[in-house]
Amino acid sequence: MSEAWWLQVSGSQLAQGDLLPDCLLPVFTGNSDDGAIEEFLERARLIVVTQSCDLENDKPSRASNVAMCPIYKLDEFEAVNESFARKGSWENVRKGRMEGLHLLASPDSPQNNRESLVVDFGHIVSLPVDYLRQHAWQLGNRWRLESPFLEHFSQAFARFFMRVGLPSGIAPFK
Repeated sequence: MSEAWWLQVSGSQLAQGDLLPDCLLPVFTGNSDDGAIEEFLERARLIVVTQSCDLENDKPSRASNVAMCPIYKLDEFEAVNESFARKGSWENVRKGRMEGLHLLASPDSPQNNRESLVVDFGHIVSLPVDYLRQHAWQLGNRWRLESPFLEHFSQAFARFFMRVGLPSGIAPFK
């Protein structure tokens, strides 16, 4: 792998493809016995999916919140999704055959596919842009996905949402 997947950046400017570890994420859980709702904060590694043009030039009317998806190390994902530990599962994700998941090379070890990161497009969160800019600033150096890997990531995200299920289709040609 000779291409650089990631660029190290710093500062408060946000862009699509920014990897932001340790974001505070509100979590709500319901107790089915008494109907009570519990809320707490957990830390999550997230990647920005909001388009960069909506985040540039302090356009609060365009992006007061930033859409993000969780991004996991493979072993973290396998720990809660045991079926992915089976041989061939990650190859199907790599080939784009697993709906809602997308693989990215590791910023630290792009040649080692077991160090890859998996993005879960099925779990989208939205956090305030001001919080994320402050968090990005406090992180110091962080990773931003580079072109053409950024466009490939963006296209995979779009494909996940543009799917259309038809009730019936054209009969097969014989």
